Amino acid sequence: MGAMITLSSSRTQLIFYLIVLLLSPFPNSSADPDPLQDFCVADLKSSTSANGFPCKLSSEVTSDDFFFDGLVKEGNTSNAFGGSVTPGNVLAFPGVNTLGISMNRVDLVPGGLNPPHLHPRSTESGIVIEGKVLVGFVSTANVFYSRVLRRGEMFVVPKGLVHFQMNVGEGKALIFTAFNSELPGAVVLPLTLFGSKPSVPNDVLT
Repeated sequence: MGAMITLSSSRTQLIFYLIVLLLSPFPNSSADPDPLQDFCVADLKSSTSANGFPCKLSSEVTSDDFFFDGLVKEGNTSNAFGGSVTPGNVLAFPGVNTLGISMNRVDLVPGGLNPPHLHPRSTESGIVIEGKVLVGFVSTANVFYSRVLRRGEMFVVPKGLVHFQMNVGEGKALIFTAFNSELPGAVVLPLTLFGSKPSVPNDVLT
């Protein structure tokens, strides 16, 4: 009788473990699936979109879709901030659609500022190509991290954190930034708070 009870208990345990195993997600299925196509050049003219842009027909894709010269030229820094951000995201470079990558060019005159902003959909990394730049961000614990960077030095800003870049050198500064999203988005705090339409109530801003 004791042997039968032990055998029954062992079978119950085995069945329990099998159920747990079947219901538990496998590691390779808990991540994003691999692409099912070589590329998906964005069809920006399409009237339909889900969480992103539909693919252009393969027959309409050309070599030009995979190359982009929009970051070659210096941006227009004749503005209140003395800075310019030239995007290389899917809206400007449709070839990065669904690939989860994009880049920006940041130009700053002496004293110029890429004002406090955040990217809701992406981490940012960057490298200083020219100049002397103060880069800083604030964590959710309200801790400020910063450093002055020079040519060849890199930085990283975690996803969704408020950050900025400021030219603290005597000459122009040039930065190239990279994102793990084809459309990282940008919430520029001064413009968002004081330039929204309709405007945020003055009592709130005060």
